[in-house]
Amino acid sequence: MKIEHVLVVGAGQMGGGIAQVVAASGRRVSLHDPFPGAVEKGLAAMQRSLTKLGADVEETLGRVEPAAELVPADLMIEAISEDAAAKEALFRRADGVLPEGAILASNTSSIPITSLAAVTGRPECVIGMHFFNPVPVLKLVEVIRAVQTSDETAAAIVQLARELGKEPAEARDFPGFVSNRILMPFINEAAYALLEGVAEPDAIDTIAKLGFAHPMGPLALADLIGLDTCVAIMDVLHRGLGDPKYAPCPLLRQYVQAGRLGRKSGRGFYEYQ
Repeated sequence: MKIEHVLVVGAGQMGGGIAQVVAASGRRVSLHDPFPGAVEKGLAAMQRSLTKLGADVEETLGRVEPAAELVPADLMIEAISEDAAAKEALFRRADGVLPEGAILASNTSSIPITSLAAVTGRPECVIGMHFFNPVPVLKLVEVIRAVQTSDETAAAIVQLARELGKEPAEARDFPGFVSNRILMPFINEAAYALLEGVAEPDAIDTIAKLGFAHPMGPLALADLIGLDTCVAIMDVLHRGLGDPKYAPCPLLRQYVQAGRLGRKSGRGFYEYQ
């Protein structure tokens, strides 16, 4: 299947990054976000990113067109909030807009792809395409097949990921897939170490960076991801796998309740300008 036009839904950090790499590959992108001003902010972030990377800003952004509504395309990549009901509603709408045979992909980091496929009339064309932040820099795309996903759909998305300059890795549709089943307990345990007074945030992150050769410590990474997103993913893992080890650390929940969501709110485990 030839994918020349991609509809990206969600113009935030992830959606904007996805739109950027798709446009940089020479493809046409329609960028939709229902929140006022979100697309404009996404385009401004893309301009900064492209400038930093030394890319052709005008040529790449020229392939990205704002879309007030969902529009027909060869592929939709959804990058909205980690809310199962919202994602299912979007997939129902997209199913009625995109042409027959078009692929519906989700950038979800935890919501079951099988449940998203089930609300559409084209379950064989639904798949997970999980990018990593920052999208223009990190090479991995986790490709998640629903129970219903066809071999043709999976092959098309694997090929697209490679054409975007990414390295696809396929995973089955289990809670958290591979990446977050490993990552979130790591972040959660770091939060427990802080809660229990084992060490201060900077020491915890320094030990992880220098001891494990990680580019970023778990608490700083949680701030980058968003503490609310971390809690949402841990809740999915906890419900889906039924193991108490996946329950979110109380400190994570407390910070989210206090509005300390990480970089996007200006404060999480650390403070940001």
